Amino acid sequence: MTTTRAWLALLATLALGACGSPPPGSAPGSAASTVTPTPTATVEQQAPPLQVVSPSMARYDGYADMRFGMDETAFRKAWKGELQGHSGQVCFYLWPKWVKVPADFAFMFEHGKFVRYDVGTTKQTAPGGGKVGMTAAQIQALYPDVAEQPHKYVAGGAYLRVENPHGKGVLVFEVGADGKISRWRAGVPPQVDYVEGCS
Repeated sequence: MTTTRAWLALLATLALGACGSPPPGSAPGSAASTVTPTPTATVEQQAPPLQVVSPSMARYDGYADMRFGMDETAFRKAWKGELQGHSGQVCFYLWPKWVKVPADFAFMFEHGKFVRYDVGTTKQTAPGGGKVGMTAAQIQALYPDVAEQPHKYVAGGAYLRVENPHGKGVLVFEVGADGKISRWRAGVPPQVDYVEGCS
């Protein structure tokens, strides 16, 4: 009876050992033989999807979804945000609520139509890459056909005018006496060439 019990204990031990035996070809007793690796996500799976963000919403023919020639109602619908300013005059400006100084960023309307926008900050980039703070030479390097005119009020300053090579719209960069861009605007003639804005 003792021999039978010994044999049964030995068989039970062998059976339990077989349940946890390593797969063929693995080294006995190694950690790899008892741990199944968990699949890991690749770097591409772990990273958030790449979002393509335009460096600027400025366009030759308008700004974001607003196009030159839109009436004020259509413009406000496309803007979808709060605007400040007084409409109803022959020529007027509207600007976003978050703009502290209208001279930094504003939209011009004349005879009820969106015709131009003015930029006086480095936060906006013109179509083609021009920005406030660049030199006149940098603007001329960015744009192939630049027409230069002397500034009306700044000695040594200039206006650099760039026409859209593919259609509607004109850019005008104002160059200060230091040779750098102080402001720029985009619009349609004749309003884009108004030196004093609406005044």
